[in-house]
Amino acid sequence: MDKKKLVIIGGGFAGLNVAKKVDKSMYDVVILDRNNYHSFPPLFYQVASSGLEPASISFPLRREVTRRCYRGCSFHMGEVKSIDCACKTVSTRFETLHYDVLVIAAGTTNNFFGIADLEKHVFTLKSTPEAIRCRNEVLDRLERASLCSDPERRRSLLTFLVVGGGPTGVEIAGALGEMKRFVLPREYPGISPDDVKVILVEGTDRVLHTMSEDSSGKACEALRQLMVDIRLGQTMKSYADRTVTFADGTTLRADTVIWTAGITGVGFKLEGTEVKASFGGRFEVDEFNAVKGLDDVYAIGDISLAMSEKYPKGHPQVAQVAIQQGRRLAENLNRPDRREPFEYRDKGSMATIGRNRAVADMGKMHLHGRIAWMAWMFIHLISLLGMRNRMVVLVNWIWNYFTFSTGLRLLFRPNRYPLRSYWDE
Repeated sequence: MDKKKLVIIGGGFAGLNVAKKVDKSMYDVVILDRNNYHSFPPLFYQVASSGLEPASISFPLRREVTRRCYRGCSFHMGEVKSIDCACKTVSTRFETLHYDVLVIAAGTTNNFFGIADLEKHVFTLKSTPEAIRCRNEVLDRLERASLCSDPERRRSLLTFLVVGGGPTGVEIAGALGEMKRFVLPREYPGISPDDVKVILVEGTDRVLHTMSEDSSGKACEALRQLMVDIRLGQTMKSYADRTVTFADGTTLRADTVIWTAGITGVGFKLEGTEVKASFGGRFEVDEFNAVKGLDDVYAIGDISLAMSEKYPKGHPQVAQVAIQQGRRLAENLNRPDRREPFEYRDKGSMATIGRNRAVADMGKMHLHGRIAWMAWMFIHLISLLGMRNRMVVLVNWIWNYFTFSTGLRLLFRPNRYPLRSYWDE
């Protein structure tokens, strides 16, 4: 039997689960990703706050596809530029691939809601390089503030504004709060903790809006214990000349703004079709995750939009949805005559605010404090790819828990020379 060519765009949770479970005797599988590694987005904030090294939450895709369950898969590195649905081809800067079946699992990127030039001035946490850049910025501000004699300039250097009260915003604000409370007095004795401001801004009436009100309240309480200033009901309008302007007209001077307020699907140029991405940059799919209006094209993970009575705005954009969709799609591709619709099984949600501080919603059960924190650590450890990564992360967490000491607060900047644009050759 001739194999069909299955091209998977994206090496995240969704794409890898399709490649792992699909029948390799039926499909010739190609995984296509802009990076040559798989990252673990829930821990980007720990890289940004110097809690973990980038390699601890990343795993080489070429090594992953050598495992037995991926045998028959190949990996191609390249950023997708266009998809020709009429000719059934996917084009990157370096090659054009033909497909019989296409799975779009590229995930999401930052959404700046049309605020002019915002992406040029704020720090984001949607990829490992962005987390590294944010870490370097935080360390640079601390070093410069320790030498600054102008009180007003020092306050500006030490004001860290986090925009967005979702899980990522709460977690990075909590990590910065822990640095302010525990690390600064020991490693930066020249900086008074009173000069450091960690501000969390959320446009709605509470943080962690997708979780229960009980968990939201506990998260606010934990953040305030870490001296994080929480401002609810404030929407950012612009950011220029180191000054943030809010919708109500108030302003705030801050050198470092960390944006976690919005996401949108990764954009692709679709040719040979009138189909376009729906709101949020997501592709509208049916109950089998097939993109409506296209043949042999599927979308799973954060970039898919499956609206139903239970989920009128689509499924939540979390890892569990991506994993379950990937597995269900693989099973349907293996037996096209006996397909089953996708049904999301919600296993709960959680967020951490620092050591011994976390919240978790598991059905009707709401956990907080140390129990939720230990549950959060366990779930995230087993979700990492590679036993080495799990062991390194566990050792780091144990060491940091007892000592608050880490060798990761090192400021590494890329060298300027030689000047070369690797991807424009």
